[in-house]
Amino acid sequence: MPPYSAQLYYRYVLAMLLILCASAGCGDAQLTPTFYDESCPNATSIVREVIQEALQTDPRITASLTRLHFHDCFVNGCDGSILLDNSTNPNSTIDSEKTAIANNNSARGFDVVDNIKTALENACPAVVSCADILAIAAEESVVLSGGSSWTVLLGRRDSLTANRTAANEALPGPTFTLDELVANFLAVGLNTTDLVALSGAHTFGRARCLTFTDRLYNFTGTGSPDPTLNSTYLEILSEICPQNGNGSVLTNLDPVTPDTFDSKYFSNLQVEEGLLQSDQELFSTSGADTIDIVNNFSANQSAFFESFGESMIKMGNISPLTGTEGEIRLSCRRVNGESYGLTATLVAEY
Repeated sequence: MPPYSAQLYYRYVLAMLLILCASAGCGDAQLTPTFYDESCPNATSIVREVIQEALQTDPRITASLTRLHFHDCFVNGCDGSILLDNSTNPNSTIDSEKTAIANNNSARGFDVVDNIKTALENACPAVVSCADILAIAAEESVVLSGGSSWTVLLGRRDSLTANRTAANEALPGPTFTLDELVANFLAVGLNTTDLVALSGAHTFGRARCLTFTDRLYNFTGTGSPDPTLNSTYLEILSEICPQNGNGSVLTNLDPVTPDTFDSKYFSNLQVEEGLLQSDQELFSTSGADTIDIVNNFSANQSAFFESFGESMIKMGNISPLTGTEGEIRLSCRRVNGESYGLTATLVAEY
C-alpha cells in the first residue's frame, strides 16, 4: 500500500472511531474489578492498611466509611461529590453536601479518606479516584468488621461539583415510612430486597439521640412512644436520651454487637429493637413484603451477606462518571486547580 494510501486509511479509521464515539458515548466505559491492575495494583491493600490503622483508635470508622459510599451514590451517582468542601473560588462555587441535613454534624471519616488519598497518591499519582476510594473503603470496612467481601467494580471518576440541594432531597431520613423508603430506593434503581439488605449496614455504627427521640416521647405527634418499640428497649433508650436532653449523644444502632458486621440487625427488628423508625418499619409494617426478607436474613446470615454484596455492587453502579467524564482529583476535598477552603466542622454520628 503506498504511503499516501496508508495515511488516508488511518485518517478514515480515526474518523469512523470519532463518529462511533459521538453516537455511542466514549465516556460510557464499564466499571471493572481489574481497572487498577496495571496502573495501581496495590490500591486495595493500601486502602485496607489505612483503615486498619484508623481502627486502632476509632472502632466506628468502618461504619462511617460504609455510610459515606451510600451517601455519595444516592446523590447524583457515585462520583465522590460528598467529599468536596465548600468552594472558595468565585468562578467555581461548590455548595458542599457535607452541610446537607442528613450529613451535617453526622457524616464522618473524611480525614481517613484524606489519609487514603495521600497514601495512594504516593504510590500511584493521579490514578485512583476519590469515588473509587469510597467504593473500596466500604468493602474493606465490612470485611474488617466481620462481614464477607464482594467484587468491587472500579473505574469511576470524580465530579467537578457537589449538589447540596439534591442531598437534602435524595437521602432517606430516619423517620421515613416504608412507602417512603421504597420510593426513595426505587428512584435510584434499587428494589425492595436492596432496601432491606442495605439497611442491614445499620448492624454497626452509632446514631444521635435527635434521630430517634420522637419515638420515645412523641411519636408522630401523639405524645406517646412508638407502639412498635420494645418496652424494655424504650426504657434503656430513655436513660441514654432523656426528654429534652442532649440530642448529640450517641447510642449503638445494634445494641447486641455494635461494631460487628453480622445479621443481628434483623434479629433486633424481630423483637422490636430497631433503633430508627426507618429500621423498624421494615418489619413492623403490617403486610409488608419486607417482613419475609427480614426473617430470611435473620435466620441465614450467609444469605444476608450475599444479598448485601449484590446490592452494594448495584448501588455502586448508580450513574458513575467514566471515561473522560469528570476528573481524578488530587485532593478529595476540592476539584483540581482550586484553592483550598475549609468546610464546617463535622461531628461523629455513625
